[in-house]
Amino acid sequence: MSALVDLVGNLSLGMSVALSLKNLGLCFLGVLIGTLIGVLPGVGPIATITMLLPITFGLDPVGALIMLAGIYYGAQYGGSTTAILVNIPGEATSVVTTLDGHQMAKQGRAGVALGIAAMGSFFAGCVATVIIAALAAPLTAMALLFGPADYFALMVLGLMFAVVLARGSVPKAIAVILVGILLSTVGTDLESGEERLTFGWTEISDGLDVAVIAMGMFGFAEILRNLETTQARDVVHGAIGNLLPNRKDLKQAAAPIARGTLIGSILGLLPGNGAVLGPFASYTVEKKLAADPSRFGRGAIEGVAGPESANNSGAQTAFIPLLTLGIPPNAVMALMVGAMTIHGIVPGPQIMTKQPQLFWGMIASMWIGNLMLLIINLPLIGLWVRLLKVPYRLMFPSIVLLCCIGIYSINNSPVEVLMTAGFGLFGYALVKFGFEPAPLLLGFVLGKLMEEKLRQALVISRGSFMTFVERPLSAGLLVLSLILVVVAVLPSIRQSREEVFKEAD
Repeated sequence: MSALVDLVGNLSLGMSVALSLKNLGLCFLGVLIGTLIGVLPGVGPIATITMLLPITFGLDPVGALIMLAGIYYGAQYGGSTTAILVNIPGEATSVVTTLDGHQMAKQGRAGVALGIAAMGSFFAGCVATVIIAALAAPLTAMALLFGPADYFALMVLGLMFAVVLARGSVPKAIAVILVGILLSTVGTDLESGEERLTFGWTEISDGLDVAVIAMGMFGFAEILRNLETTQARDVVHGAIGNLLPNRKDLKQAAAPIARGTLIGSILGLLPGNGAVLGPFASYTVEKKLAADPSRFGRGAIEGVAGPESANNSGAQTAFIPLLTLGIPPNAVMALMVGAMTIHGIVPGPQIMTKQPQLFWGMIASMWIGNLMLLIINLPLIGLWVRLLKVPYRLMFPSIVLLCCIGIYSINNSPVEVLMTAGFGLFGYALVKFGFEPAPLLLGFVLGKLMEEKLRQALVISRGSFMTFVERPLSAGLLVLSLILVVVAVLPSIRQSREEVFKEAD
């Protein structure tokens, strides 16, 4: 009972912060930009958050994080609009929505598909917000009991999850993560004062900026990939139709929305591609439970309701490990760690105890943001359709310009713009050779934290590596990491991974 009273009190505190005029405006701006980013293929939330980081320097930390979070989960909403109307997923998580959503649009039911996607996403977002609020206190209390060795082992486990869920072969995923960890060591060692891997280049003596890597590998590289392939945009020309589903549609969609919300909430916690796998898992479950599976792929409303709910709930529960443990589960959350660091916030369990207004204000803003998305998305569908008809060749110069301005304004360094271009070519090459760039960014952010915890653990144990196996928690986490890698290389698991990502392509 006391836990429920505490939860209500904390959410009341969060609402008082999130409902301030300034934070409401920033939340609205974030979800609106996020929706636009989701609608337009070619610029993902990672590149957008990187571009807008300089704008947040003049904001207070709470407002800045509310806006950046809104961009992330707003992009999940926008991606479904593109998937249904144009048959092109604006975001990777919207791939499954194209299968039945676009078929519904061709049958003159685009409005119903968009309406049920918005309702499912709103319901899932609200439930996910409650889950975050409910799990925050116990997970934070547990995290405060972690020692440096336990944290190190937990981060190793997180990276192993990223390996298992990454696209492509397991050795390639491990190699990409190791490159990210190696890049995290570039710069001056804070303890010894020695420069590492700088090769006498003073511009990187302070280390590489996470924004440079993120913008290069997810902004410039994405532009190159979009210019390489000319996608035929099959924009629906007929009337959108009534946006409100009828009673039969709601009855068919209710159970898939509930199941999708649960599946997405659980998978969103997993590092790597957990949030991406949520819609795929939901679609598979709905197809298996359906009385007539042959309807799927031909305009089944369950094929839109379930995946879209899983999509949005997974996007929001991804904040749980970040806010409670300080560990980012995916590339966007890794960038959020960078944003927090810029504002002098150390991600982890102490946020809740030392900065409760920031913690609960951000959680409460998610519910408000979901409500805003429901209200603003449906009336703007006509605008999104007109934007989707603009050829990509006319859009990419302005995207490149905004990316360059965003990177330059962080440190006023032209060298960093050139470095971003270099990382863009590197990210493009990785994809061409069958590597996935997202685990690299995760490895880069976690690499710094892992080195810090490794050193702390060794100092406490006087240089003995046995501390990692003597502590039951760290030993258990390391054993679980080993099991994950072994399981990932099993032929049946490897085949199922390849099938899932083949569908995504």
